[in-house]
Amino acid sequence: MRKDIRLCGTGGQGIMLSGFILGSAASVFHDYNAVQMQSYGPEARGGAARSEVIISDEEIGFCGITEADAMMVMSQEAYDKYSEDLKEDGVIIIDPDLVPHAEHEGALEMPATKIAEELGNKIVANIVMLGAFNRAGDLVPQDALEKSVKNNVPKKFTELNINALREGIKRAEEEQE
Repeated sequence: MRKDIRLCGTGGQGIMLSGFILGSAASVFHDYNAVQMQSYGPEARGGAARSEVIISDEEIGFCGITEADAMMVMSQEAYDKYSEDLKEDGVIIIDPDLVPHAEHEGALEMPATKIAEELGNKIVANIVMLGAFNRAGDLVPQDALEKSVKNNVPKKFTELNINALREGIKRAEEEQE
């Protein structure tokens, strides 16, 4: 089993943190191997950003992604720049308020920014998306993802982030029914 995963959006949205949390969930809190790479434009905040995570139950020899099995997208610019190499049967999740012009049939729409605002802070939109993305893509066990969130976010925001993660999972489950 090998899953090539791309998370992308705009610098400052927590895309790198989401990728790190996912990779950590796979390799620290579960028994998979994982590699995480990241890239963002020179402006860091405001430019296209991506985090790529490879998860495998075997040793990872090649660390590049040529086609993504799953993609989480949080900006139109990132969608336009990175979505063309999603596998034909790949899973894609978008925030429709941030990616209004997605052309992938079957894309899961998750209004993560609105959900995060309902939870009290739009800064956790990336964690809402991560929860939904993990559920839709069946990437890592939920308990491993929760442990990774608890381990990788500031302690004073742990409860908010766990609530955001669980809400994303719940909404993805509702969409898939």
